[in-house]
Amino acid sequence: MEKLREIILKSDTRKGKLFDIAIQLLIAISLSSISLETLPDLERNTYLFLAKIESIIAVIFTIEYLLRIILTEKKTSYLFSFYGIIDLLAILPFYLSGSVTFQALRVLRFLRLFRILKLTRYTDAISRIWKAILIAKEELVLFSIVTLMLLYLSAVGIYHFEHAAQPENYKSLFDCLWWAVATLTTVGYGDIYPITIGGRLFTFVILMLGLGVVSVPTGVIASALAAVRKSE
Repeated sequence: MEKLREIILKSDTRKGKLFDIAIQLLIAISLSSISLETLPDLERNTYLFLAKIESIIAVIFTIEYLLRIILTEKKTSYLFSFYGIIDLLAILPFYLSGSVTFQALRVLRFLRLFRILKLTRYTDAISRIWKAILIAKEELVLFSIVTLMLLYLSAVGIYHFEHAAQPENYKSLFDCLWWAVATLTTVGYGDIYPITIGGRLFTFVILMLGLGVVSVPTGVIASALAAVRKSE
């Protein structure tokens, strides 16, 4: 058991480093397989072969994840740690959905390269960012709830001003929610836009609020990062 712990959990030993590099190679193969599956006019035999590769790799990752849980002394700490969550995201989409979009989350596991290659500076940076998010989680949750409320109110407001003038674009609150997201995030795709004076004035107010929506979380996390650095 101790020898297995040395291979799987420790990347500073020769066997542990070889194991971690092998896992990274499997990730690269998996991502290549997922990408090839999206090619049009792919032969059925080729598709089945790629699907089989993906299944085998998913099983290997699952076994690895379970072994990490079993071999880790502080299991809860690992499960809710940055790398523990990434390891879970690497296998969960395979069992919940066959979607390429979610399986591509496996690319996040390449972040382990920072630890494997002893790039301590970057590992510490990732750790600081994670700590900063945990410090500011209450503010971020509160801000997210307020933002969702603001999105809904924005959709209701633009529906009030523009529905009568542009019933084809602002058909319902659900259509207006798309406008609210694009405007509140200051992206402004321009696919639907107000033409009434009331709608334009309302849009101006939402755009001003949108600047805060973008900047406030950045400021909160920046302050938390400064606090983490100071504590270190």
